[in-house]
Amino acid sequence: MQKCGENPWKKSSDDQSSLDGQEDITMAGKLKITLVKSPIGAIPKQRATVEALGLHKIRQTVELPDNDAVKGMIWHVRELVKVEEA
Repeated sequence: MQKCGENPWKKSSDDQSSLDGQEDITMAGKLKITLVKSPIGAIPKQRATVEALGLHKIRQTVELPDNDAVKGMIWHVRELVKVEEA
């Protein structure tokens, strides 16, 4: 509850630290994704997905956060990439 004259948008010291929620985000796992097969013969959507993952050359590896968006992209190009926990 706010006291008279206090800024209503400022968190009081009784509230939990805003870092508590961010620790869960930064502590999320990472995935190591390696391009193992050329996307030349793949459909254009798969080629675009490989590029969006940041992969350009065979045996190139990138580390991306372990979230639903990245997992969905991996699923679409699962025959072209190898995935490991980082």
